Amino acid sequence: MSDIKAVIRVEHPDIVLTSTVSHDHSAKVMPVSEAGTDSDSGRFLYHVESSDFRRFEDGLRSDHTIAEFKRVIETTAERAIYSFEYTNEAKTFSPVISKADGVALEMENEGNAWLISLWMPDRNKLADIWDYAQANGIDIELRRVNEYASLGKTTAGLTETQREALLVAFEAGYFKDPRDVTLSEVADKLDISKPAASGLLRRGIQRLIISSLVEDS
Repeated sequence: MSDIKAVIRVEHPDIVLTSTVSHDHSAKVMPVSEAGTDSDSGRFLYHVESSDFRRFEDGLRSDHTIAEFKRVIETTAERAIYSFEYTNEAKTFSPVISKADGVALEMENEGNAWLISLWMPDRNKLADIWDYAQANGIDIELRRVNEYASLGKTTAGLTETQREALLVAFEAGYFKDPRDVTLSEVADKLDISKPAASGLLRRGIQRLIISSLVEDS
């Protein structure tokens, strides 16, 4: 059976950062996909857009899903990168997707809800996501699904080195949450530098997303 690219919409007050974006309606947040989780510190990096970072941070201080936060980089007056630590009350989908052998490609808020783009090795694996949502009282909706040949058999606009990097990282557990290997270990397996490995993975993920969106349109 072909692997799939799906987009789901989920909503629940305990999904990480939901309280914050409810407080600051101008906020748009998206995980830094090539960074993921620091397995040692448990910190997550997010791109954040907001017309008022003071209001956004007020929301963070009262958000029951956020234990600690730090503004790491402010790229413009309305854009920054934040580092977050989650509380035990926070609900996340990345571990569930990883457990089903999938990869979370993108996640961003749509008001108080969240749009998650994910790759799954089998359409039937989506049932694991639904089981988790139903068990936790999470509203879930399938927005879009496309079938593909497997990553190892299709280019999807990928270069040979991008596809190899993605396959090596996937098989080593780099996309699991928490990760089984670090970016440095993936780079060692590929026999390239850490920045080069990061670039290959980032561009490869971008190509997979672009390929799926083109097919959708």
